Amino acid sequence: MKYALLTFIAVLSLTAVKAEDKKKATAAKGNKEIEWISFAEAEKRMKQEPRKVWIDVYTDWCGWCKVLDKKVFTNPDVINYMNKKFYAIKFNAERQDSIEFLGKKWGFKPEYKANELAVQLMNGQMAYPTTILMTENFQNPSPLGGYHPVEEVEQFLKFLGEDIYKTTKWEDYSKNFKNEWHEVPSSAPATPPAHAN
Repeated sequence: MKYALLTFIAVLSLTAVKAEDKKKATAAKGNKEIEWISFAEAEKRMKQEPRKVWIDVYTDWCGWCKVLDKKVFTNPDVINYMNKKFYAIKFNAERQDSIEFLGKKWGFKPEYKANELAVQLMNGQMAYPTTILMTENFQNPSPLGGYHPVEEVEQFLKFLGEDIYKTTKWEDYSKNFKNEWHEVPSSAPATPPAHAN
């Protein structure tokens, strides 16, 4: 009986040590997913630590939105950079409840079948997915429509995240840009189903 109890305690101790080692290894590698936050949380954090903003505007039925989630937003380089330099917000454009953002209440606009904040950010060009990039304090919203692979997302993130936009035109930057990040092969289909868009 004592032997069984000692064995149980030893196994329990080893399990705890392995769990702690795994936790430390995960922390050392960085986060495993993008930290998506709400508009309210982004406003709160912006007061403490100004950062750039990445808004992923999507709908539940959008096939390319799902491909973006599966192929781009799971990339370790994208995740680490986004979590370090940006506040990331996932925004379902078709949500029907009201959102409070920048001192205004944004409701649903039936004529667009979308929340009026999405309409405003996308300049009425309702195509999904759309990425909205903003500088600190939610300034200079720039919509980028469509699906963009990891290599293009790297360019967008670094152009804004490294403040390159302040000294260099996009055309010059993108022409000379050397990618370091690449899409990790997955079992995701290369294109969404035909009815998805």
